[in-house]
Amino acid sequence: MTGKRSKLVTVAAAGTIAVAAGVSAATATLLSGPPDAAAGAADVSLAVVDHPQVAARAAQGGMMTAAQSLSQFHRMRASLAGRQREHDIAVARAAMRAAAARAAAARAAAARAAAARAAAAEAAAQQAAQATAQQQPAPAPQPSAQQAVVTVASGSPQQIAEQMLSQYGWPASQFSCLQPLWERESGWSVTAENPSSGAYGIPQALPGSQMASAGADWQTDAATQIHWGLSYIQSRYGSPCGAWAHEEADGWY
Repeated sequence: MTGKRSKLVTVAAAGTIAVAAGVSAATATLLSGPPDAAAGAADVSLAVVDHPQVAARAAQGGMMTAAQSLSQFHRMRASLAGRQREHDIAVARAAMRAAAARAAAARAAAARAAAARAAAAEAAAQQAAQATAQQQPAPAPQPSAQQAVVTVASGSPQQIAEQMLSQYGWPASQFSCLQPLWERESGWSVTAENPSSGAYGIPQALPGSQMASAGADWQTDAATQIHWGLSYIQSRYGSPCGAWAHEEADGWY
């Protein structure tokens, strides 16, 4: 068949090549580039189309012009490109989520490992402390106040009292208050007795028999009397200086 207005379309088995008579050079350019590329060029008789549906439309008895087929083709190609971009974006986002999940799992595993190491170190430290404690000898028992009295029961009553101050947690400076306190009360005499009240001994216990709680020899032993007297001062006034302040204010303690 010949003639400018005739149509001849041959579609290959793969659907990728179309031979068309009377297709302009502008249409051929559209097949490989933008739709608004070179227009008005000389006619050509061969065009290569890279999408099978365009060739199929061209084969429908001339019902669609070459320009319409190319326009349809470009729309389809743009649609496919858009879907491909969406697919690529979805794949990239999935990869990012997977990477974030792996990073979170790695951080959690590192935290668990650190916690396990810390627990193991603490357990090892406790075991080491227990082993050290077992190896150390038990501390010797501290002597009681009564036992301490036995060890310092020598010297003058004033010397005994000075030695006992530290056993009650007092500094040596407290003796400056204890000395005048018992000097005024009894003159530091073990057998001093108040004729009117019956107070007895160095601390002037009333009655004197109270000092039996410090020792059976309370009537004659200075250390026993001092021990009782210091215990009384601690429980009543807190310190010898506290007792002396009351003595000066009220004339008794």
